[in-house]
Amino acid sequence: MNHTPSSGRSEESGPAELLPVRFDPELATVLNGMDDLRDAFPSDPAMVPRWRERLAEMVPDPTLDELRAGGAFEVYERSVPGPAGAPEVSLLVARPAGLAAGAPVVYHMHGGGMISGSNRAGLEVILTEWAEPLGLVVVSVAYRLAPEHPYPAAVEDCYAGLRWVAGNAADLGGDPARIVVAGGSAGGGLTAALVLLARDRNGPHLIGQLAMCPMLDDRNDTPSARQMAGRGLWDRQDNAVGWAALLGTARGTAEVPAYAAPARATDLSGLAPAYIDAGAAETFRDEAVAYATRIWQAGGDAELHIWPGGFHGFDQLAPKATVSQDARRARVHWLRRIVNR
Repeated sequence: MNHTPSSGRSEESGPAELLPVRFDPELATVLNGMDDLRDAFPSDPAMVPRWRERLAEMVPDPTLDELRAGGAFEVYERSVPGPAGAPEVSLLVARPAGLAAGAPVVYHMHGGGMISGSNRAGLEVILTEWAEPLGLVVVSVAYRLAPEHPYPAAVEDCYAGLRWVAGNAADLGGDPARIVVAGGSAGGGLTAALVLLARDRNGPHLIGQLAMCPMLDDRNDTPSARQMAGRGLWDRQDNAVGWAALLGTARGTAEVPAYAAPARATDLSGLAPAYIDAGAAETFRDEAVAYATRIWQAGGDAELHIWPGGFHGFDQLAPKATVSQDARRARVHWLRRIVNR
């Protein structure tokens, strides 16, 4: 696809009044050097497996030794029972070395548009910026990916892992009464889906949900999706590929359940307190705003941040930018309040 720079117009950007949001200057500099990554994105679900291989070469996951950071963190993997009739679920458990028992737990779901990623992705930041200063146990789940494993494989894997963690938190050094679910992009959408499942199935008690640039709405037709088409990372066309891989021909129809696309939930009452953020210059901005707004309208607790000039995943790909630093600090401040309530 053609990813247009931060200025100008695109025929895909929709009506004339939907002018694109300009990228933050520091972020635009980084984005302009990422053409290889952007141009490699698959144009249909059949291309996903080959794209995963190329992505792994371009952006390799950290090794377990790298995550251990010379002994600063205890890191190990274990398999736990999966959904009924499905394979076991792999969990990566990590905690600061010497952490006292009874620590809060962050249950993490990786990003990747439901079609890529692993449970190691993004953990270096989570360990150094969340787990170490706040004294957290982090459990990151490896869920099955689309299109090989369409809905409900991923969300059911995540829920099975969450149930196991809640029932065995003490063995991990964690507190079963203080579990936060967290994730970015696809992992942000899975975060929202898990809090719905936990509520509706009388499942594990959750004290918070941290949804970063969450992928929530298969309909893919918000103003931000249309105005940022052809710009930044994970635009409307990329989003359509991810949702098509997950949902097939059901995408965009009334058949799609809220546990697949949480934007479709009709009742957002009784959910764990939420932290929701997105960039102002990305596809998911208006989905994030709508999710927070509807939580408030249902009498719930939500904190919303829309970061000026931010493209999708800006804080990971341009970590030294001022707006990225602000975004990362805000999440830590929220987490500290939630786990100490």
